[in-house]
Amino acid sequence: MTSPIGASRPYDVVVYGATGFVGRLLAADLAQHAPEGTRVALAGRSLAKLEAVRAELPSAAHDWPLVVADAADERAMADLAASTTVVATTVGPFLKYGLPLARACAEAGTHYADLTGEVLFVRRVVDECDETARRTGARIVTSCGYDSIPSDLGVLMLHERARQDGAGGLLDTTLLARAKGGLSGGTIDSSRTQIDEVTADRRLAKVVFDPYSLSPDREAEPQLGPEHDPRSVFVDAETGQWVGPFVMAAFNTRVVRRSNALRGHDYGRRFRYRELSAYGRGLKGRRQAMLMTGVLGLALKALSEPRLRPWFDRLAPKPGEGPSAQSRAAGWFRMELRTTTETGRRYRAIVAADGDPGYAATAVMLAESALCLALDGERLPASAGALTPATAMGDALVDRLRARGFTLTVEET
Repeated sequence: MTSPIGASRPYDVVVYGATGFVGRLLAADLAQHAPEGTRVALAGRSLAKLEAVRAELPSAAHDWPLVVADAADERAMADLAASTTVVATTVGPFLKYGLPLARACAEAGTHYADLTGEVLFVRRVVDECDETARRTGARIVTSCGYDSIPSDLGVLMLHERARQDGAGGLLDTTLLARAKGGLSGGTIDSSRTQIDEVTADRRLAKVVFDPYSLSPDREAEPQLGPEHDPRSVFVDAETGQWVGPFVMAAFNTRVVRRSNALRGHDYGRRFRYRELSAYGRGLKGRRQAMLMTGVLGLALKALSEPRLRPWFDRLAPKPGEGPSAQSRAAGWFRMELRTTTETGRRYRAIVAADGDPGYAATAVMLAESALCLALDGERLPASAGALTPATAMGDALVDRLRARGFTLTVEET
């Protein structure tokens, strides 16, 4: 399905939240890498801040239009959505600020891409926007950054290679994540907001902890026994590495399972998926796994406990803060995905890139997602609605990221 929008609208891409930490990185990436003639606008709440951001961008962006719009103003969101082919938004926490814009894009037939890692927000987008977006032709694509493009595209590549080889559906599939990067105040604020939502309404815990909570039809999911995110460290039998919980596994795994469901369970009816952090072999790997798992557990406890949260908030970066340019440049990520198919063949995919995964690399992923939705037209899968990166963009996005220096490979092992 091709959206009926395009040249009739003033802009190809609007960056909403351009004055925020990640929004500035996104704007800078588009200024450097968007094809000549791409019509980009910057949007946010403050004209003065937008002007300051634009002034810091390369000369190619100095004539980009500025749009003042508040996320709480539904009329402003509707006007913003109607002005462009794609909105790329970094304004979070998305549970607080995201739904009016997502709804406006669905109603206007405007493609939408964001950075959310919030299960509850994605569930609400599906419930409130999917039917409308299917009718208008909009692709409402959540999680177009480190959460969850590497996971989603990695599994897609495994599936496509297995299908090409006639190897049958995917069975047990594991992602091992290694990365060097920092945290921003916005990421922490998103986690805090979701915890507060669940605390206020315990019924939402079912959505957060259900491994198929983002499925379009929960009852149609295969009954594979318990699927849970490991909470302790152990040695991975296949690689010999010490592994432990991966901070975004509870979100990414649900996105990947949604992709499988949206594709009619094309990956396989017995597809089981998990994500882990990898720390290496031997005593050094064990020590690092235990240390990092302990730190993660303490952080989650501090966010969840009212008595501890004030201490955590004093130490954590504030919204709008994030890693320095030097730290972002020094970061990297590498995700190794391994699977066994129904015929017993085994495959490995690698998704990797330089740059802080949550910021430098994420800015590239969101920028290329926006350009993919705006410019790639007939190369995109024939789909509309509340989608995942794999089901909205698929191979077109894989090709774009490879062109930007990302590693995306798959091989039989």
